[in-house]
Amino acid sequence: MYDVIVVGGGPTGMMLAAELRLHDVRVLVLEKDLEPAAIVRSLGLHVRSIEVLDQRGLLERFLARGKQYELGGHFAGIDTPLPDGLDTAHPYILGLPQPVTDRLLAEHAVELGAELRRGCELVGLSQDPDAATAELADGSRLRSRYLVGCDGGRSTVRKLLGIGFPGEPASNGWLLGEMQMTAPLDEVAAVVAEARRTHRGFGVGPVGDGRARVVVPAVGVAEDRTVPPTLDEIKDRLRTFAGTDFGVHSPYWLSRFDDATRLADRYRVGRVLLAGDAAHVHPPLGGQGLNLGVQDAFNLGWKLAAAIDGWAPDDLLDSYQSERRPVAADILTITRAQSELMSVEPGPQAVRRLLGDLIAFDNVNRYLIEKTTSIGIRYDFGEGPPLLGRRLRDVSVPQGHLYGLMHAGRGLLLDQTGRLSAAGWADRVDHVVGVSEELEVPAVLLRPDGHVAWIGDDQRELLTVLPRWFGPAADPGGPHQPAPAAQPPT
Repeated sequence: MYDVIVVGGGPTGMMLAAELRLHDVRVLVLEKDLEPAAIVRSLGLHVRSIEVLDQRGLLERFLARGKQYELGGHFAGIDTPLPDGLDTAHPYILGLPQPVTDRLLAEHAVELGAELRRGCELVGLSQDPDAATAELADGSRLRSRYLVGCDGGRSTVRKLLGIGFPGEPASNGWLLGEMQMTAPLDEVAAVVAEARRTHRGFGVGPVGDGRARVVVPAVGVAEDRTVPPTLDEIKDRLRTFAGTDFGVHSPYWLSRFDDATRLADRYRVGRVLLAGDAAHVHPPLGGQGLNLGVQDAFNLGWKLAAAIDGWAPDDLLDSYQSERRPVAADILTITRAQSELMSVEPGPQAVRRLLGDLIAFDNVNRYLIEKTTSIGIRYDFGEGPPLLGRRLRDVSVPQGHLYGLMHAGRGLLLDQTGRLSAAGWADRVDHVVGVSEELEVPAVLLRPDGHVAWIGDDQRELLTVLPRWFGPAADPGGPHQPAPAAQPPT
């Protein structure tokens, strides 16, 4: 009997497993593939994902293997400069191939004690008031208090739950791969620049070690995206769009992707939840997919752990859907818009020219950058100052820096008054007293995901907010006694 079974060992699943292990939750990750995927679907991490890594003490190991690129606006391929005073201590994009990101997150989860089983395919799923039961292809059955489907856009968990996945089917497809190339790089760059004047979904470029990454529009949308293209298909499409195949040969991997856009009707059915691509799929423009999934896991992990530990308020676990589903809907809007603006048709091109004029205004540029990097997210915590519901950037504190105080995945009361107390929640909330020149409010209460749950200096008011996010206070006469485990909705 596990506490949580995570189906899917990609970045979302492994991030979730690690977050749960911070709270001593017994986690099993089931991954159907025997070996980690070599396909490079994502090329890097956005600002909010970088902050997430910093909040858990992981950033240095990622920085050591990636490359920092100057942050700016690239909405629909329209380049704009970084606006002044962007609200982050990490104003860059971290270039990192997805297999490296996957490996580092898996290593982190296993280091914390998560169990990872490869070659285990889920084929059946049931649940009762006490647990979920996973049926595997080998006939074995496993039970857990909760189960989370992080198994991608074709999610078996979502299908077994019967959750609707409405949206738009794919209308365009692309072929993707890494391979050797004999053509000189200067010649490739010139030909690609000319081809992209009319076909923005086309690209060929070096990725190191003599490899080239190739992205070419497909003839149509594949019936089965899991069937990789052949090298001959890619050569044919290269010749169609560029007039040459650049001498590509010896592919390392080949894949397909498309612009299907769908969002799950709901993220939870009883003791089973969805996260990452299992809950949302969209065009890959802007590199949103992996980042969105990691941030789903970051939001869900501490809430699910609280439900298992017994102190979660009644609606805490349901706040995962109410907070993250609107974020996914926003990302779908952003990627849909960019996909339209990449069209060479006269209508979209007219809108693109107009946007090019508008994006020159600082407020428009800032808005789009905050949207695509996810630092503009504000969860609905009710009426209050603009900072309420937003994540707090990594400010300096006497103890070093804020994110360095959050590695354990607990709540944090950052108190500049020295007069506040969270004593009844000391097993869930750290109380740090100190003045930060970068923080213009007397005190903030941060959730484990870094979002601001309260701002002020009134102890009585604080005592009304703490139970909302961290459950009842511990018995002052003894150790905290967990309340009965939260029951799933009917």
